[in-house]
Amino acid sequence: MLLDINGKMVSATEECVGPMRLTQEPIQVLLVFAKEDSQSDAFWWACDRAGFRCNIARTPESAVECFLDKHHEIIVIDGRHSRYFEPEAVCRMVRATKPSENTVILAVVPQKPPDQEEPSVLPLLCAGFSRRFVENSSVSACYNELIQIEHGEVRCQFKLRACNSIFTALEHCQEAVEITSEDHIIQYVNPAFERMMGYHKGELIGKELTELPKSDKNRADLLDTINTCIKKGKEWQGIYFARKKSGDSIQQHVKITPVIGQGGKIRHFVAIKKPHIDNNNQVHKFNKEERCSGEHFQSECHSLRHRDRRKDSVDARSLSSRGSDAPSLQNRRYSSVARIHSMTIEAPITKVINIINAAQESSPVTVAEALDRVLEILRTTELYSPQLASKEDDPHTNDLVGGLMSDGLRRLSGNEYVFCKNMSQSQLAIPVTLNDVPPSIAEMLNDEECWEFNILDLEAATHKRPLTYLGLKIFTSFGVCEFLNCSEATLRSWLQLIEASYHSSNSYHNSTHAADVLHATAYFLRKERVKSSLDQLDEVAALIAATVHDVDHPGRTNSFLCNAGSELAILYNDTAVLESHHAALAFQLTVRDSKSNIFKNIDRNQFRTLRQAIIDMVLATEMTRHFEHVSKFVNSINKPMAAIEETSTSSVNSDCEGQANIRNSPENRLLIKRMLIKCADVANPCRPLELCIEWAGRISEEYFAQTDEEKRQGLPVVMPVFDRNTCSVPKSQISFIDYFITDMFDAWDAFASLPGLMEHLSENYKYWKNLDEMKCKSLRPPPPS
Repeated sequence: MLLDINGKMVSATEECVGPMRLTQEPIQVLLVFAKEDSQSDAFWWACDRAGFRCNIARTPESAVECFLDKHHEIIVIDGRHSRYFEPEAVCRMVRATKPSENTVILAVVPQKPPDQEEPSVLPLLCAGFSRRFVENSSVSACYNELIQIEHGEVRCQFKLRACNSIFTALEHCQEAVEITSEDHIIQYVNPAFERMMGYHKGELIGKELTELPKSDKNRADLLDTINTCIKKGKEWQGIYFARKKSGDSIQQHVKITPVIGQGGKIRHFVAIKKPHIDNNNQVHKFNKEERCSGEHFQSECHSLRHRDRRKDSVDARSLSSRGSDAPSLQNRRYSSVARIHSMTIEAPITKVINIINAAQESSPVTVAEALDRVLEILRTTELYSPQLASKEDDPHTNDLVGGLMSDGLRRLSGNEYVFCKNMSQSQLAIPVTLNDVPPSIAEMLNDEECWEFNILDLEAATHKRPLTYLGLKIFTSFGVCEFLNCSEATLRSWLQLIEASYHSSNSYHNSTHAADVLHATAYFLRKERVKSSLDQLDEVAALIAATVHDVDHPGRTNSFLCNAGSELAILYNDTAVLESHHAALAFQLTVRDSKSNIFKNIDRNQFRTLRQAIIDMVLATEMTRHFEHVSKFVNSINKPMAAIEETSTSSVNSDCEGQANIRNSPENRLLIKRMLIKCADVANPCRPLELCIEWAGRISEEYFAQTDEEKRQGLPVVMPVFDRNTCSVPKSQISFIDYFITDMFDAWDAFASLPGLMEHLSENYKYWKNLDEMKCKSLRPPPPS
């Protein structure tokens, strides 16, 4: 007897094998139960809840008949009552059919008394069962079992089935395909390869590539060059002479791609080969020399690049021989080029280059040569990033720059890294109730306007919830609730929600860091020149941006996420990955629940302006544009204001109308806000010494943990000096201050007047220098002996 679940709308399941997307109809389940009881009903309703299609068979014969008709993904066989049928016999009958190789078969077994020994599962496995289920008539228990099977074995079977279609495509592909293991042992060749090389696959599979005869027409070092390239995880592409079984050499265009597998290591190499046609009349020609792809492999492959630097081009004569429409194609191309030259769209940098080119024509040779060098510099993309000396000169600085100012090496694989969140969605949706601030904490917060305020004491007093308490105090003092027209309860819920979304397990990027940045932001906003430059919307945007600027930070750098191929790196195209995530998540969390939506009462236009200001400030904390932001601030604000001061006739009031005009322009207010949050974000070296030391230890520990994980996963180590066994923390702090901090805070101090901070910075720098001169690698000097 067969029963169907009908009349319910179910959605298809999508699976992916690499770039291949598979659409699977709803999963089909066959229940083999001789009698209807609470257990069979539980599985029936579990299928209904999961959106699976379900059939029930009462006899072994009807079970096999139904299975051959439907090809179920899951079969559940009742193994509790052998008087009706033998479950092992039913399983063997199903396994005897060809479609069953992709089916998961579950045995329902009876519960055993607590004092009875647990029976072995081997007899069930030998009979063909995939797993067992101890009887439990709870619908939820059955549902959980089915969902686990779907997400485990069933999805694996989908992928195995997909492999059959992929290999079918390879078998019919016209290009020769060869797959080898990481040790270069041939695993697969397709028929096109057999035809090209004259071998039968049985003669090749299992052999090492080194066992096959080689052509003597290749360059002597070509194989070493190829191996060097592909072992680094880079694709190699070029011309190679292979020897056929007959002994003849064949010139091939070869593309070898490393395939990253388990553990992030190279597990296979896929080589695609086709005969190379060396014909001067061909429009598309392959390069005469091999090439390695990947921008970070350019230096290694530089010597392998084209001896002939000319780019592939289309010869007008070969075009004209292609048919009667060739002249029209040619004319169309020429008219397009003419239109490009007549375009009036011109970027500022193009205007500068044109002016220099014109000046060169009437300049002496020495000046013209100097201008050539200027043009070379202007044509680079990193106009604001200083060029470092060789890596050996200062590895700490180089590693910091590589780790903080790049988005990682280009990804080596599809290897996934998904960081763990330390909170669940249900925890986020229900903010913890916060009673009135305890007197001890309230007393501590009375000092929050002082730069020497100890955020670590607040962290301890609030049990690692400093952001909520400090946020309430600072937001209230700046009138944020009044500006947003929201209640203090809403603000409190929002602060709790944001704080819960920081990872307390991170040693540095946690809610205490966010509270520290919020404190610095408020301190800067209270400085007279900053206050007179910004309006209240700017202030509110700055406070909110500081609060959310690292929300859900995984404790790993952008470079790490890009190298690991994380979901976030893929989502944000390896560009400002974390900063984009922080900004996006902050708004998603805020607007999700009215109880914590601090923006719910402001009008649309004001919200858009505020939102844009917050996003811009959060994105400004990304370090790849550090020098661009600092340079623009210096050239657009510091220097013009200094020039006005120098020419001012009144020494009493040098902060004149001209300076106010400079500060208050929309463009420069944007630069001020970016500079403000950037300085707040990395102000640790300007804090009192004890705070500076503690923060240095925390960030070092986070970098050590990243290096440890990179080594475990076989990922590129982006900051090798941050090895917990060898790193000198004083050297890393000295490099960070020299390269990132000093110039930026000099510029910010010149604008905002921060003598106390600069004094701390000087003292802290001396402290690290002294430790380094003592050859001490730790945070503190060794105790006196």
